[in-house]
Amino acid sequence: MKNTEFFEAVSAMAQERGVPVEALYEAISKSVITSVKRDYGDRDIVFCDINPEKNTLKIFVRKRVVDEVTDEIEEISLDEAKKIRKRINVGDTIDIELNTKAVSRIAAVKGKHLLRQNIGDAETERKRQELQEKNQELATCKIIRVDPDTLDAFLEIGKVVERLPRSEQIPTDVLREGEYIKVYVTEVIEGAKGPKAKISRTHPGLVRRLLEVEVPEIVDGTVEIRSIAREAGSRSKIAVYSSDENVDPVGACIGQRGQRINNIVDALGGEKLDVINYSDDPAKFVAAALAPANVISVEILSEEERSCKVTVPNNQLSLAIGNKGQNARLAAKLTGWKIDINPEFEEPVINFDD
Repeated sequence: MKNTEFFEAVSAMAQERGVPVEALYEAISKSVITSVKRDYGDRDIVFCDINPEKNTLKIFVRKRVVDEVTDEIEEISLDEAKKIRKRINVGDTIDIELNTKAVSRIAAVKGKHLLRQNIGDAETERKRQELQEKNQELATCKIIRVDPDTLDAFLEIGKVVERLPRSEQIPTDVLREGEYIKVYVTEVIEGAKGPKAKISRTHPGLVRRLLEVEVPEIVDGTVEIRSIAREAGSRSKIAVYSSDENVDPVGACIGQRGQRINNIVDALGGEKLDVINYSDDPAKFVAAALAPANVISVEILSEEERSCKVTVPNNQLSLAIGNKGQNARLAAKLTGWKIDINPEFEEPVINFDD
């Protein structure tokens, strides 16, 4: 069958559904074969050849040439085979092309639901591949809709729409339809209706990927991100390191006049970012992690329990602890150490006598 309109229609459908045209041809081929096989005892002797370059679709059955036919479905006599191909011998196989107009009628009646199913499978596979490419990566998405009751947002990731729950939004986020935001794809799972992406704006991975976009030294390996501690919408601490003595990893992340870090802060809705130097020395690392507070000393209490005692000037105590303990909490999360913060001098107790 040579049908230019058929191939044009398939190309249009592929573009409309966002599915590779090859996947559609495969779906059509599977549907035709499955429906035609029913007339041949469901045996695997039916084949379909679709050639878009020549605009041809051929369907044929493959039979074995024999002296005496005992199975009409899979066998053909030598005399009958020679009517199709003169040079053929007993024991050879021969492909017999079917009347595609008749086959088309069969497929139309029996194969419609199969075609829909196979095209659906092709769409599901396309969606799976598209999402897997974005797994644990940064994605820029268009906001399609915001639920007025739950404030969950529905985002367009390529040609896929996924839900961003309010719990995965930055607390300061005010999302509006039509705007674009950046999210982190935490994982791709198989749902009841096919693959789904879990997306987040609170995950530390979002900070990591935004840094990679802004700081080329991270991409080329000159600067490494060793750890990130985050309380989304409020503050994040990032520990960075470089084995190159000529490179300042903190300066590379901040950029000239703070341009690089400011771009990330903007993407995170104003979230504060503390970038510190990582050190293999736990005392130095803990002291740096408590920035912006100044630390007098760090005493390791137990290597096994990863606990330490930190001493800070009295006027730095509240800064080291932070609002509602946030600075100390993030420093502990960043370093993996239990941190006991103490003032340099105990305040004297004043007693008043009557």
